[in-house]
Amino acid sequence: MSRIVVIGGSGHVGSYLMPMLVELGHDVINVSRGALNPYHQHHAWSHIKNVRIDRRKEEKDGNFGHLIANLEADIVVDMISFDLASTQQIVKALYGRVEHYLFCSSIWVYGRYTSIPSIESDPVSPIDDYGRGKAESEAWLMRQARREGFPATCFRPGHIVGKGWVPTTPQGNSDPNVFSRIIKGEEIALPNLGHETLHHVHAADVARWIILAIENRQASIGEIFNVVSSQAITLRGYAEQVYRWFDRTPNISFHPFNEWLEGLDKEYAENSKGHIVRSSVHSIEKSQLRLGYQPYYTSLDAIHESVMSLIDAGIIAKS
Repeated sequence: MSRIVVIGGSGHVGSYLMPMLVELGHDVINVSRGALNPYHQHHAWSHIKNVRIDRRKEEKDGNFGHLIANLEADIVVDMISFDLASTQQIVKALYGRVEHYLFCSSIWVYGRYTSIPSIESDPVSPIDDYGRGKAESEAWLMRQARREGFPATCFRPGHIVGKGWVPTTPQGNSDPNVFSRIIKGEEIALPNLGHETLHHVHAADVARWIILAIENRQASIGEIFNVVSSQAITLRGYAEQVYRWFDRTPNISFHPFNEWLEGLDKEYAENSKGHIVRSSVHSIEKSQLRLGYQPYYTSLDAIHESVMSLIDAGIIAKS
């Protein structure tokens, strides 16, 4: 049994991960800024210790890393470090005090590609501050692992999906009305020929991957891994499939990219642009070979589960 601290453990992935760790017999601590409200309810939460820490505030005061170190964990899973300074503060406090530090990065360290699917050894080319923060943290952590022996592993989830939140839609955003229009058989617009891609992953599969990395410590330390479903999906194929789930004939129009962007709700246009210009397609071969990772959900299976749960919750209108 290990003592495992998960920073951001009541979030999307943590809502699945924490109960899994409890059921494996670990002593589990959730570090969260606010009240406990996991996306995925489970009886195991009664066995989880919850510690409230405002990361942003404590980092500003230089205390966050020491507060985490004082929890005396064997393993720390950091789901919510977004820039190099944040990563450095916690890691410097954990030197010599943990067996394993797992850093949640993102496929958004990739920007544009020369070849697909992307593999972990491809050069990264982030195109926004979020991606740059993750990429800088990854690079620094790998130097610490390979030169100084700090036990770090980095993992890059795709577009996370699961019960309780809106999956990235065929328009590359989180607007639930996209699904509502499809369900009603109404037209939706896609860019170009709709061949751009998205690469989802179910939060439960990310949680399973984290457990595999913990259980295969020697194979994962000092390494970076993509964590996505087995295949990416095209915008057009994705949209057509959702229409068919609800016995609707696909009703899709296609427009030049910039024209299409201008036609989107301004609230979601930037989100759509970010997903579409990347057109994510990533390999999981490294995770399969080194850790035995086999995602349970395909992209469409994961999306279907989420959409149906959102219909039941009244977030997606069915009529």
